[in-house]
Amino acid sequence: MNANTSYSWLVAGLGNPGEKYASTRHNIGFLVADELAKRFAGKFGSHKYRAQVAEVRLGVGSQSPRLIIVKPQTYMNDSGNAVAPLAQYFNCSPENIIAIHDELDIPFETIRVKIGGGDNGHNGLKSLTQSLGSPDYLRVRMGIGRPVTQQDTADYVLDNFGKSERNVIPDLVMRGCDAIESLITKGLELTQQNFNK
Repeated sequence: MNANTSYSWLVAGLGNPGEKYASTRHNIGFLVADELAKRFAGKFGSHKYRAQVAEVRLGVGSQSPRLIIVKPQTYMNDSGNAVAPLAQYFNCSPENIIAIHDELDIPFETIRVKIGGGDNGHNGLKSLTQSLGSPDYLRVRMGIGRPVTQQDTADYVLDNFGKSERNVIPDLVMRGCDAIESLITKGLELTQQNFNK
């Protein structure tokens, strides 16, 4: 897949709404979405399709790609119920949708970028794939690692980041934003070369 800057891009940070979940591992998609909006001076507002939405341009002028940054307010398991109607509303096909999500099977602090594939037990991705009718959207997979104790993974993802983790979250979030920019301006292949190390 090559870079295609002429379309609108829908960038969906996956997470759960509300203060209770704001600092949890499961909400790293929201953290990246927030930083991405901030990077381009975007402001989130409520949308009728149960989401917070910020519209920005990646660069200057009307020819630069438009980003629709989305934080579903449906809870993780129903993410697709917000993202799919928004994709239709903004006329974005799956190959122009980027989902940002936590990934247990990648070491903490690591980012992997890909298109398509299964949901690997991630309920947000499962909902997205069902609602879009296709798994062929881009994914920015933010590594959170697996619990080192016997903790249940469902509890682990809904726990806040540990103290040592919190120190590196800002850098990880910035790199997540860089990966999104790269996907849009340089395409999948080059982005994978630079980020999937």
